[in-house]
Amino acid sequence: MAERFKVSAASTNASYGTLEDGKVAAPGADDVITITGPSPEPFDSAHSVLGKAEDQKKTNGSVDLPDNQPFAVDENEGLSGYDKNLYLYSEELEERPRVVSLVHSLANYNAIIPSANDHDQKPVRRQTKLGTMLGVFLPCIQNIFGVILFIRLTWIVGTAGALESFMVVLMCCCVTLLTSISMSAIATNGVVPGGGSYFMISRALGPEFGGAVGILFYLGTTFASAMYIIGAIEILLLYIEPRMAISDISDDANKFDNFRLYGTILLLIMATIVFVGVKFVNIFATIALVCVLGSILSVYVGMFVNVHGSDALMTCRLGERLLKEDPVNKSASACTPEHLWPTFCKSPLDLHNRTGCYYYFADHFNETYYERGIAGIASSSFQKNLYSRYPRKNNYVTENGSSVAAKNLGMGEYNQIMADITTSFTVLIGIFFPSVTGIMAGSNRSGDLADAQKSIPVGTICAVLVTSTVYLTGVMFFAATFSPLLLLDKFGDSVGKQLVVAQVAWPHPMVVTIGSLLSTIGAGLQSLTGAPRLLQAIAQDNILPILDPLSVSSKRGEPVRALLVTAFISEVGILIGNLDEITPIITMFFLMCYGFVNLACALQTLLRTPSWRPRFKYYHWMLSFLGLSLCITVMFMTSWYYALVAMVIAFVIYKYIEFRGAEKEWGDGIRGLALSAARFSLLRLEEGPPHTKNWRPQLLLFAKLDSELNIKYPKLITFASQLKAGKGLTMLVTVLEGDFSKTYGEAQAARLSIRKELDHEKVKAFVDVLAAQNVIEAINHFMQTAGMGGLRPNTAVLGWPYGWRHQTDAKAHRVFLESVRNTSANKMALLVPKGINFFPANNEKVVGNIDIWWIVHDGGLLMLLPFLLKQSRTWKGCKMRIFTVAQMEDNSIQIKKDLKTFLYHLRIEAEVDVVEMHDSDISAYTYERTLMMEQRNQMLQEMRLSRKERNSVVQDIVDKSFKNDSPVRSSKVHFLERVLPEEAAAEPPGISVDLAEDLVPSRSPSPQRKDEKDAAKEAGKDGFKKLLDIKPDKANVRRMHTAVKLNEVIVSKSHDAQLVIVNLPGPPKIQSSKNDSNYMEFLEVLTEGLDRVLMVRGGGREVITIYS
Repeated sequence: MAERFKVSAASTNASYGTLEDGKVAAPGADDVITITGPSPEPFDSAHSVLGKAEDQKKTNGSVDLPDNQPFAVDENEGLSGYDKNLYLYSEELEERPRVVSLVHSLANYNAIIPSANDHDQKPVRRQTKLGTMLGVFLPCIQNIFGVILFIRLTWIVGTAGALESFMVVLMCCCVTLLTSISMSAIATNGVVPGGGSYFMISRALGPEFGGAVGILFYLGTTFASAMYIIGAIEILLLYIEPRMAISDISDDANKFDNFRLYGTILLLIMATIVFVGVKFVNIFATIALVCVLGSILSVYVGMFVNVHGSDALMTCRLGERLLKEDPVNKSASACTPEHLWPTFCKSPLDLHNRTGCYYYFADHFNETYYERGIAGIASSSFQKNLYSRYPRKNNYVTENGSSVAAKNLGMGEYNQIMADITTSFTVLIGIFFPSVTGIMAGSNRSGDLADAQKSIPVGTICAVLVTSTVYLTGVMFFAATFSPLLLLDKFGDSVGKQLVVAQVAWPHPMVVTIGSLLSTIGAGLQSLTGAPRLLQAIAQDNILPILDPLSVSSKRGEPVRALLVTAFISEVGILIGNLDEITPIITMFFLMCYGFVNLACALQTLLRTPSWRPRFKYYHWMLSFLGLSLCITVMFMTSWYYALVAMVIAFVIYKYIEFRGAEKEWGDGIRGLALSAARFSLLRLEEGPPHTKNWRPQLLLFAKLDSELNIKYPKLITFASQLKAGKGLTMLVTVLEGDFSKTYGEAQAARLSIRKELDHEKVKAFVDVLAAQNVIEAINHFMQTAGMGGLRPNTAVLGWPYGWRHQTDAKAHRVFLESVRNTSANKMALLVPKGINFFPANNEKVVGNIDIWWIVHDGGLLMLLPFLLKQSRTWKGCKMRIFTVAQMEDNSIQIKKDLKTFLYHLRIEAEVDVVEMHDSDISAYTYERTLMMEQRNQMLQEMRLSRKERNSVVQDIVDKSFKNDSPVRSSKVHFLERVLPEEAAAEPPGISVDLAEDLVPSRSPSPQRKDEKDAAKEAGKDGFKKLLDIKPDKANVRRMHTAVKLNEVIVSKSHDAQLVIVNLPGPPKIQSSKNDSNYMEFLEVLTEGLDRVLMVRGGGREVITIYS
């Protein structure tokens, strides 16, 4: 009874053994061999059928090798592990960096922009990276809490009342909170070296928006320094040392002149400090932070200590009007009609004759009240301060701003307190808003942070929440603690020129007065330090040629020219003199900046660009648009003319950058405008290759048609739609072989068929069909000419040539290989899905892992593709796992750590594993599989022989390989290729070698049949000798060694993965049919045992970046 033996495809290990039912597995054979005859001895040697024939010829016997003994020992002992174990990628490693070295360099990349340190100081040791508290939270706290809190918030509460002032603060805080959320998303979408909002917006929306917003942000920061300087002078001259004034500061004109003079002097001093050494600024910043936190704490403690009120502040009221304090007599006796008579009356004291007195005093001389200014939380002050009382300019300060007593009839001020400006809800928003700015402090320091992508969102949002809580609770506590009239006294005239908020502080008012002065000066120094560097950064980007001279630094690295320009602009703000007139300007600039931050986040989210991968997940485009709407609303509520001026400035800068050197063209009508816009966009795209963060795969999909002109593998379209998610460019093309004049009708039918399939898959793509005599040249022409202008495909998708082994002329894999070479020549990325029929449909949802085997650096394409796939609903439930290969000489622990750091910077969530490739000698299985591959190639070269001659060649090989004691029986050999599901749909096999002949013992072959067989054997002897004389090429053995070992680890680690993505090795540089066939065999071995494989080859450029 004949027994059957099966030589199956290579398994992932090189073991040999007997399977069930007496079947023996010999790894390395791709053909099913059925042998009729007595059972041969078990395969105890590591040789296949063909390999054993050669060994027996030389040794006249069998060679028995244990399974664990290598068949061939590597003679190149000096080679590294990469040369031994990754020789299949040797040509790639010559041109592209190794993953290990690349990951190490990127993981340890220092993203700090050189800061302005004092170059005269001695070098210090590198400081430890900052955490969330010191690096983000406290700097934001310091920048947000400012001068407005100490010298204007009580007045805002008194003017707008508790309810409306709460709304003023809440609206401003909502703007900064929503902007902080958008900023956190942008700041965690890569490394932000410096420049704050300018860097983020310019990299997110382009240089036009970036330049416009950068200038606005710079102007806002510069005018903020003027605000801090004026605020510091106001605290100094009004509340600490009024005697320093050169003229009477009771008059507004004289007061603002003093502010201008002393402000200019303070600006010169502060600019000199910044110029001399930034280390003093940094030291003073710490002092200022302590002062501002201590001052706020002392105010809150004081309000609870004085919960029942305090006599520290006493005010004098005449009727409804608040009076100024007598600088000589500060007792209750100063608030009597007798004491006030000389002030309001020209005649001698006569309480019964008031004809020569001021009319209001004459009517209310008996209504003088000496009251507590600090009523305490336990009093009824909160109810009195609940509603607004907006006074008009030069009206008297009263509890009811619209009462008759508040109106100024033009009869003099006397010692009554008058409103210096006309206020409203919108005016107060403009005055208060600068006190909530400063949220960019954390993003500006991202290079100094240990974990910027964690610290920036947490620190910034927590700082906004804390400061918002302080402001909102402060509004309530101030309304409950102070009397209504004292809150309306902006400059503290009723209490002897004292800072109102300081008088409630514990343990002493000077804690807040001095603390507010130092913190304000510190904030001004920070603005004067940051603004010149921001201006220099804009100038160095070379987007505004007029700023080119400002890009130069001094020998010490200081932006001296930018500092001079900043000081000049700050002086312009100081010359305004009035703090309440400077704040609306600052509000406009910062609101424009924050609006563009929200716009950038919203657009990035809606456009779903591949580079948009923020680690901060708690954002939404609707929140960003709400923040943008609030910014625009607050701008026009505050001052519509200032808002228009800010927008005009931004628009002019935008257009200047956009059209600098560009041709402007306008068409006729709507279509002309559309064509002009399209032309302009295409020309803009053609100006240069896209930035790495803007790169997305623009697909050129090559589809093969069947005999009915339908797409043979429609899953290719499905895969493309899942990869693109409806974004970017997709071109689906196909080639019809033949003369165009004869195939025009077929081309149109093919176009309609493809379009129908695209509609069925709901994929938006451009379709093109080309009729040509040469398929390879047609594909190359598509790669070179597809697209228009800058809108060109950058990624080719090629189907795997299933059944390539079946074709005698090797046409299928020759087209494939030439296409791979042409793709590389055109600098395009290449995707080759294998097992495409097993890929999921769009209505399916797969759950599991997407495994990336990162062997050779390809510009980051292997990282980007699974991220893009996960954006579709089909692959959304999958997790990413990244494997990289390390050699024995590498530090696997460090590689894993570096790779995790690198992925963290890329904002990609994935599991990381480092697979060590141990040095091992070439196994017998590898050697014999290489031998069979080369013998197969030799056999294909002999296919020009007649069919009988080919049968004889193979029959002699098998007969000599299995010598039997019984010469009567001969073997029957069937070379039947294993047909995969994909191959079943491929073209009919071009080779069908059937060596089975029905040998029935009772029937003897006819003489004619016998003669034919003898002739065939004689004709095939030469070919058989060539086969037996073949020795595997050492390079091919090493390449096969790489393919086998990698396949072992890939299958062992990723056998249950939903998709395996692996580097596609480069095709052989020396073109020949033998090398091409070997390359295809290597790829088959590399991907053996895997259902879904995506082989990827980069286009020679970086497609992913750690930057925002």
